[in-house]
Amino acid sequence: MKKIRKWTVLLVAIILMAACSLAGCGEQSSVKPDNNAEKEAAKTLKYQGESLTVYSGAGLSKAMDDIGQVFEEKYGAKVNFNYAGCAQLLGQMEINKKGDVFVGGSLNDMKIAQEKGFADKYVEVVYHIPAIAVPKGNPAQITGLADLAKPGVKLVLGDEKSNAIGKKGAKIFAKNNLQEGIAKNVVARDATVNEIVTHIAMKQGDAGLIWEDNGFEANDIELISIPKEQNIIETVPICVLSFTEKQELAQAFANFVSSEEGKAIFINHGFKAIE
Repeated sequence: MKKIRKWTVLLVAIILMAACSLAGCGEQSSVKPDNNAEKEAAKTLKYQGESLTVYSGAGLSKAMDDIGQVFEEKYGAKVNFNYAGCAQLLGQMEINKKGDVFVGGSLNDMKIAQEKGFADKYVEVVYHIPAIAVPKGNPAQITGLADLAKPGVKLVLGDEKSNAIGKKGAKIFAKNNLQEGIAKNVVARDATVNEIVTHIAMKQGDAGLIWEDNGFEANDIELISIPKEQNIIETVPICVLSFTEKQELAQAFANFVSSEEGKAIFINHGFKAIE
């Protein structure tokens, strides 16, 4: 009987030792952290907790919002946008001398920024193409630029002093000798292109001039293309502001916007990329 107990105790001891040994082996053979994955994560969230301020033309807001979200997910930095007409944005920059990046609605905006010393260099990202917007169904039967100057047509246009589409419209009408008729038909001048879209959608005008991308997937307006020989096509430029206190982060954002990934987001919103 004693011998049986002795062998029983010995057997239990052996089982316990084996179990401990297996447990030890389990710990030793556990999966080691993927150093490359950790490095990649650290790189992806390089600017975690930081933020930057981006001045952007109001008409670019949908694309820029998406770009800001992807940039934050990729790098960790929060992007705060200030949307308005570009003339208003340039005025704010002149007064405040704060902010990090400027995305203009036209090259003229960027040239003004350079003249004022707000920027040194810039990159052109996508084309900005003017187009005629009409309410759904086109009740005034607008077919082209010449129709905008016909008596009785109610036009909603951009402010020639405050936004890019207003300035560009004035040049397009002058190029096609339509200034006199256009001037008689204007019923409203809006500070931003987004307001023009809203007013046309609400049928508060028979037609307006907007950027082609502003009408992309819009349900309540229709677009009428302007022939290339009559049009004046613009580009969307981006620059790092000279007074930024976050040079590296600002440049990283500007690089992302002008990258293939950034351009792809613009394309998803109806823009045409500059190759």
